[in-house]
Amino acid sequence: MTIAYDGTGFSGFSENLNVKTVGGELKAALATVLRQPVNLIVAGRTDAGVHAWGNVVHFDTDFDIDMLTLQRHLNSMLGPAIVVRAAQVAAPGFNARHDAVARRYRYTVLNRAVPDPFLAATTWHISQPLDLSVLRLTCDPLIGEHDFSSFCRVPKRIPDASLVRLVYDARWVDAGDGLLRFDIDASSFCQQMVRALVGTMVPMGLGKQRAGEMAGILRARDRSAANRVAPARGLCLSEVVYPDSETDAPVPRSHWRDRGTG
Repeated sequence: MTIAYDGTGFSGFSENLNVKTVGGELKAALATVLRQPVNLIVAGRTDAGVHAWGNVVHFDTDFDIDMLTLQRHLNSMLGPAIVVRAAQVAAPGFNARHDAVARRYRYTVLNRAVPDPFLAATTWHISQPLDLSVLRLTCDPLIGEHDFSSFCRVPKRIPDASLVRLVYDARWVDAGDGLLRFDIDASSFCQQMVRALVGTMVPMGLGKQRAGEMAGILRARDRSAANRVAPARGLCLSEVVYPDSETDAPVPRSHWRDRGTG
């Protein structure tokens, strides 16, 4: 199933005791509709307050139900905060997490003097003017395979886990009307990676640091080298890419510059 959700009010996706999570709500609704518990596997385990437009989950069941009926039941129970955008029977052996070849995240900044109450839940409002040309320069060092320790929270369960990630594309886009988007495509992401990148880029766009410092921060492989973590509300998992998707990954950077994302 392809799912979208407003992460406001949820303690992330992963099911957790005594807190409201997207995965917990979805799993409970599925158990009600299918009349049996399910083991839910998700492509992207988003953090508290983070949104999604194209996250993907799979589960195994022997319950015979039409996919449109399942989608309708779930949306009536979970919407509008959680919505099943599409549901289909997957090929045998499909795994939403391990079969994905890329994830695409988008971070949106509202760069206007006056806040917008209708965008407050999905953007980071920054009143001072940001230099888009500088923000774009900060993206170049990120392309390719790097150790992103400077921008990642070390996993508690696996403190020696590799934080090397392959970034296919990263760019800032002027969406008009004061909306600036940071789009990044990678094989996978470590915890808080995108938010830490944006939190480090914004001071550069404000002229408080030089864009050229981004490469040194990346090479430092030290979390203390990067700046603040941007608020969760501006981040959205926009798409998960699979080998049989309409646009496969990895993809040439020039191709993404031509066709755009999202």
